[in-house]
Amino acid sequence: MTARKPRGELLAIDVGNTHTVLGLFAGRKLLRDWRLHTDPRRTADEYGLLVRNLLGQEGFGSVEGVAVASVVPDMTTVVVEMCERHLGVAPFVVAPGVKTGVAIHYESPWEIGADRIVNAVAAYEKTRDVTVVVDFGTATTFDYVSARGEYMGGVLAPGLGVAADALFERAAKLYRVEFAKPRHVVGRSTREALQSGLLYGYVGLVDGIVRRIAEEQGTRPRVLATGGYARWIAPESETIDEVDEFLTLEGLRILYERNRL
Repeated sequence: MTARKPRGELLAIDVGNTHTVLGLFAGRKLLRDWRLHTDPRRTADEYGLLVRNLLGQEGFGSVEGVAVASVVPDMTTVVVEMCERHLGVAPFVVAPGVKTGVAIHYESPWEIGADRIVNAVAAYEKTRDVTVVVDFGTATTFDYVSARGEYMGGVLAPGLGVAADALFERAAKLYRVEFAKPRHVVGRSTREALQSGLLYGYVGLVDGIVRRIAEEQGTRPRVLATGGYARWIAPESETIDEVDEFLTLEGLRILYERNRL
């Protein structure tokens, strides 16, 4: 869909399987961000009231543009309707055919999640170099961007939260624990053992995959991490160079600018 040219604030909406993240931009500056549970059962009117209330609390009665990336098709329809009915804006939606400025080398480009392309765009804009983006969401995704800014493909793995939920639900004697760094790698309690497995298990996953990518491609990429668990994993990782919590929102802003009239 085509965005209209903004005269003021831009609302970026990143719809993930678990959470929906919103960011309000004035130019390139991120003014405010919010994190909501993704719930396709909510109507456009319900989301409209919620979003307008959030904007109102910050003193913004309206926005001039909206950019959306969604990996939940049912939610895409709801969000578009919400924008049109309650914000008075026809949103720009990241979808096949939009101008990304990134050559995509993938056998089936339409299968790539919109968030992965958005992340690749934002990452290359930031590094202008070979880059791997690690996004800790419902899935843990690795996306490889070449030195020329080409999207080359990536790796998909279960998300940390999904893996933890599966373990807790299927092992009768195990219980949910908070995500925190344990005192020891060799846990001295069930709680510590679980925390160690989750933390260092995913650190090993990240470092192992990044190193294999680097070896296969014959390069040392910059590694950017984003997503809800990034700040928990990154301090223990030997390959993550930087955490950018708002990388996806920034990518939405960039793509909106590239595609506006």
